[in-house]
Amino acid sequence: MNFAKSEKARMKANWNRQLDAEDMLPSGYQLKSRSLNLLDASRDLSIEYFQDKNVVWHLHSNHALSSQVACLNFLMPLAVRSDLLANCMASALGEPIEEMLPVESTEDGTPLFVGFEWPGLKDYLGESGGKVPRRGANATNADAIVRFKRGGKIETVLIEWKYIESYGATPKSWSDRNHVRLGRYKDHVFAPNGPIRSDCSLEVEDFFHEPVYQMLRQQMLAWQMERAQESDASRVRVLHISPSENLALHRMTAPALPSGDIFEVFQSLLIDPESFCNVSTARMFAPLLTDSGADGATKDWTDQLVQRYPFAFPDLPRNTEYDALL
Repeated sequence: MNFAKSEKARMKANWNRQLDAEDMLPSGYQLKSRSLNLLDASRDLSIEYFQDKNVVWHLHSNHALSSQVACLNFLMPLAVRSDLLANCMASALGEPIEEMLPVESTEDGTPLFVGFEWPGLKDYLGESGGKVPRRGANATNADAIVRFKRGGKIETVLIEWKYIESYGATPKSWSDRNHVRLGRYKDHVFAPNGPIRSDCSLEVEDFFHEPVYQMLRQQMLAWQMERAQESDASRVRVLHISPSENLALHRMTAPALPSGDIFEVFQSLLIDPESFCNVSTARMFAPLLTDSGADGATKDWTDQLVQRYPFAFPDLPRNTEYDALL
């Protein structure tokens, strides 16, 4: 059984055990309220944040397997815990973090060390008619953004979060808008005006297959932000996070690109391969099991994460009650 099917069965078993029938839709893994989909530690701040920042919720944010909700459940509590966030980022990047820096703040002035659905501070890719794109809709957005100091310089990392996603062949109907994509992005793709090597014998259209198309747009956004030194950052990278068990996500879907692991191939096409990092959810969040300390609220949150997303903590015993559903 593939990862997506096993997660769906496991989550359905979880909801049947934890929730009342009136809280769920007939599918068994969709909820009547997205607030129920958020963990206790992320719920109030996430709802407040999306309202205050005018961020768009994904259409299926009531779905137990929502990537947006998973991203919030892991990262929103860290937005106010810069110490734990620094440890997780150091684990993900494999390098020490000197100091996490605020990205923005709440309405009452509380600093937030993670931002969500980030399109940049201007219309870098010409997607919004010159206006600042709305967060979470109709423009290239990073699922999250963090800033920190390393080596005395400010760095920014754009985070792309994946959960059960996988991609197959691109439908022929999808290519109907390739002329729009080409007109919008053709001058932002290849060096010296973009992040992709100019000697790789590829055309812009060769990238118009998901998830490569999304990866390209985020890398172009990072490239533009770095050259604009947005928020004083001297370096902007993309960090891609996904479960190691989701093997289907690694399949190459763009026929003109070299065969192999899609993330390794994409990285090899960049003029700066280190500007793209692909890590497992487990690697990034391993510090949560050792660094939560005696803080009761933090311990409650990590316990909920372990129960909700056991794939992120592979060294712990797994709950296999859902096996009867497989």
